[in-house]
Amino acid sequence: MPGSSELLLLYQLFNGGEAWLLVAVATLGNILGSIITFLMGLAGNHALHKRWLGIDEQAIKRAEQHYQRWGIYSLLLAWLPVIGDPLCLLAGLLRINWKIFVVLVGIGKLARYSALVWLATSV
Repeated sequence: MPGSSELLLLYQLFNGGEAWLLVAVATLGNILGSIITFLMGLAGNHALHKRWLGIDEQAIKRAEQHYQRWGIYSLLLAWLPVIGDPLCLLAGLLRINWKIFVVLVGIGKLARYSALVWLATSV
């Protein structure tokens, strides 16, 4: 369910959780999910993509357009709900270097959770 990690993070934050630890755990968990999607792209099983991830050909084409327009740096947007999984899947299909993949995806996801905690504690 989209947004569930954010809701859980905020719930834990407002119930006394350590902000830095919550951001670290949410970021690492989300990166691991993206790595699984990346590995599925490496495997190249299109039936698996549709069944497990619900990613259709149109979503993959949108992700390809993002790659063509923005290049590898589009992985910074892997945290976005609709295009994030297709971007990670496409990175695997295109055999993007896994170290670069993890760094870019990690930066984007860390920024998302950090911004969420900052906004929640600033208001």
